[in-house]
Formats: sequence, structure tokens, C-alpha cells
Amino acid sequence: MTIAITNARIFDGRELLDARTVLVEDGLITAVGGEAPADAEIVDARGGTLLPGLIDAHVHTSEESLALALRFGVTTELEMQGSHTRGNRGHITDNDSVADVRSAGFAITPPGGHPSELFPEGFEPVGDRTIQYPNGDFGPPVMPFSTTPEQAVAFIPRLVETGSDYIKFMVDDGSVEGHPGIPALDQATLDAGVAEAKRHGMLTIAHALTVDATWMSLEAGVDGFAHLFLDRPHDDQIIGLIARSGAFVVPCVVLNASLMGITGAELAADPRVSSRLDDAWMKTLRSSFDLYHQGALSDVMASVAALHQAGVDLIVGTDASVPVPFLGGLAHGASVHHELQYLVQAGLTPVEALRAATSTPARRFGLTDRGRIAEGLRADLLLVEGDPTSTISDTLGIQGVWRRGVRLESD
Repeated sequence: MTIAITNARIFDGRELLDARTVLVEDGLITAVGGEAPADAEIVDARGGTLLPGLIDAHVHTSEESLALALRFGVTTELEMQGSHTRGNRGHITDNDSVADVRSAGFAITPPGGHPSELFPEGFEPVGDRTIQYPNGDFGPPVMPFSTTPEQAVAFIPRLVETGSDYIKFMVDDGSVEGHPGIPALDQATLDAGVAEAKRHGMLTIAHALTVDATWMSLEAGVDGFAHLFLDRPHDDQIIGLIARSGAFVVPCVVLNASLMGITGAELAADPRVSSRLDDAWMKTLRSSFDLYHQGALSDVMASVAALHQAGVDLIVGTDASVPVPFLGGLAHGASVHHELQYLVQAGLTPVEALRAATSTPARRFGLTDRGRIAEGLRADLLLVEGDPTSTISDTLGIQGVWRRGVRLESD
């Protein structure tokens, strides 16, 4: 059966199109523009905008969280610490009621290094509200604790063999999280690990929340950043170095705000959000990490603007994880829309912000089958009321979500 989404304003992941119709069959986009076949199932999108499914490029997820993300039009999540590597996600790949996922597996970090400092002693998430670590075809996840260059180098092929889609490095001394002095990767270990990952053809990503950690990561030659520094204002030198390196940045403004004690309460008050979240997620969204009061969100926003002006690829990510208040201010799916709003506040146009959640992450993470509305690509689609290319908050006016051409049932 062909599905014809008609009378739609179409943002194809890069720009608005003149076309008003998209045809979908067997999970793929078969045509953009033209007339609907006489026997097609018609979806009249009059007054709405059709977008590619959104991509969240920084999460820690579970099957339950993937389902929540999809309810907000996020059709792909990129896991930056977890176990949804190849071989552990077959049940997700073929399940069109949840978002698709890619994963770093576990990041290279020293024993006792980040993120161990974030969790209270004795904390154990219970049940489905936890980051799931299934034993799939590739066995238990690799825990790549590294304190020397040799250890980091030895872990890279194991991560590749067990199905990591990209390699992440924790470059963090705990100073932003209120635990300065925790074990951290040194320059030699970081350099060796990044070089080995590149020898294996892997994309390399740094967790770096400070300017110094960003410097270290640039020296090592990482391909992208899973965070934006928040310990001090940017200067022309650090912006220039990032731009010249060609690295992308996932600013995670929503996470930086949460670290500074800024909650997601305003977002939670929007009925388009609250209607899709249960009590645990609402409580989490209204909370915050609350670990770095000395930071200034205005500095973060200025850094985002400077990176954008320098031509750096910015990508939407949230760092959403589990519904507990001390990891608050974030919720799967919902916080993608919040991040889009932050990017526009920082000076991106709505179209530029939308690219950061669609075509740009698809391009930088090698997801060649999604992120755009074009013939032959996956029919991962989001239909919203209004025009988010002019009013970014219209992304929350969700009218329909399709994953591989299968429409998510309305609540």
C-alpha cells in the first residue's frame, strides 16, 4: 500500500521544497512531489509541515526510552554510553514502535573516572527504568577502563569487534560535576586511543566539558565533541581551533543548563510535552543536575553562536538518560525540542537548527539512509502543525510520526 502525505509544507532536512506531496511504500520514500496514486492511503497534512524524523545525537537509553523518544518524533537516538551495539539491538532494529539506535558501547575512561562520580553510593536503577545492558550476540559489553596508552590501544579492536558504531573518550577530571581530581585520561593515553580508533576507521568522539579538555581532545585529533565546554567563556583561539579541525560539536545546551541548576520546568508546563510524559519523567524534567552554579548559560550561548559563525557543524543532542531527579532537566524526545529552541535563542535560524537535528547528524555519523526527505531513503518522518522553519517551537505540534513508513499509533 502506498501512503501519500499531501498538502504538506516539506522541509527535506536542508531546505523547504516547492513540492507538497511525499509518497511512501515498503518503508521507503518513493517520490517527493507529483500526484498521489488513485489507490494510495491519503494523509492530508494541510496546515502542517513534514520533516525528516529527528535525531538525538547524545543519549543513554533503554527500550522504554526509545519508545518515549519516538512519541516526540525522534526516530533515531545515538547512544554515547550503553550497550545497544550491533548484535545487541536486533529486537530494536525491527521494532517500529521505538526509535532506532546506534551506540558507542562504553567509553574509554580510567577506573573511577567519569561518569562514576555522578551516582550516589548504593544507587541502583530498578526494572525497565535503567540503562539496559543485554547480553546479545556479541556477549557482555566491553568495559574499556584505561590508564595507559597500551591499555587504550588494546581496547579499541575489542570495541570494534563487539559492535561499537563509534568510539567515545571521557576527557573529564570531574571539576564541572563537583568532584575535581577524579581519575582522568592523560594526553598520551587519549592520543594513542584516538589514533588506534582511526586506524580501525572509526569515528572518534570526546566527552569534554572544559576548555582544557577540549584542547586535549583537539590535540588528539578527535572527529567530534559530545559536549560544549562550560567552565569559562570562549575566545577566538579555541573557536578557531575547533573550526580548523573540522570537528563537529553536540553542544547539549540543555545539559549545560541543567548542570547550572536550570530545570526543564518551563518545557514541562507545555501541554504538548506533559501529555506525553509520565509522572517519573515529569519530575525528572522539572529537576536538574545542579552541580555547577558558577557557570553562566549566557557564556554557553555565546560559544554556540561563535561556533556557528565559524562554520562548525552543530548537532542536536540532549544527554537524556534515566528518570531520576539528580540527572534531571532532561527527558527523551522532549529535550530535543528544547535543544532546538536553545539553538535558535543562540542565533541559529529555525532552518539551521532543524538541520542540526536531521541532515547534519546523519551526514556526520554516516547514517546515509536517513536525515532527509528524498527518494530511496527510509520513511522516518515527523508531521507537525504549523511551520517550525519560522517558529521553532512548532516542532512540538506533533500530528504524526512514521518509522520506516509505519505510523506510530496515537495515544
